[in-house]
Amino acid sequence: MGIELKPEIKNALLGMNFVEQYEKLSREYSAERIGSNDRLIYCDMDEVIEIIEALGYAVSFDKQEKFFKIVEDVRRDMNFGFNISLDSGMVDFVWIVKRDGELRLGSPWSIYSRLLVDTEYRIKKPVFSNYEDLEKILKEAFKMYEEFKSILIC
Repeated sequence: MGIELKPEIKNALLGMNFVEQYEKLSREYSAERIGSNDRLIYCDMDEVIEIIEALGYAVSFDKQEKFFKIVEDVRRDMNFGFNISLDSGMVDFVWIVKRDGELRLGSPWSIYSRLLVDTEYRIKKPVFSNYEDLEKILKEAFKMYEEFKSILIC
């Protein structure tokens, strides 16, 4: 794996115990708990947008790339973005960080654990069977996002 985390990104992820938090979310909403036949495969985009907005975030849906994009948050010299992809009842998250216009982070969460622990280390994507599960997953992911941002801008 040829990419590396920028030092301030790595420190923020370690400081918030990212791997531990993501593992907990993955275990709580695991494929073992929710079988492939019980997953919510087709989501109503309007319903998902309502959930995200109810959690306090402005969001749009990128039809071409098929992901939800949280409106960019600008703090000091940093821009933060958060993309959410729903595929086959699984949730994939991407945090984007730019400092003075330079991309500092823009990979899926699954990459972070490999860069922090070991290239072979894998944390499975959270799985959901209904909108209630999805809302709980998103709520936890947004808490992590806010913690990550607060560590980076200190």
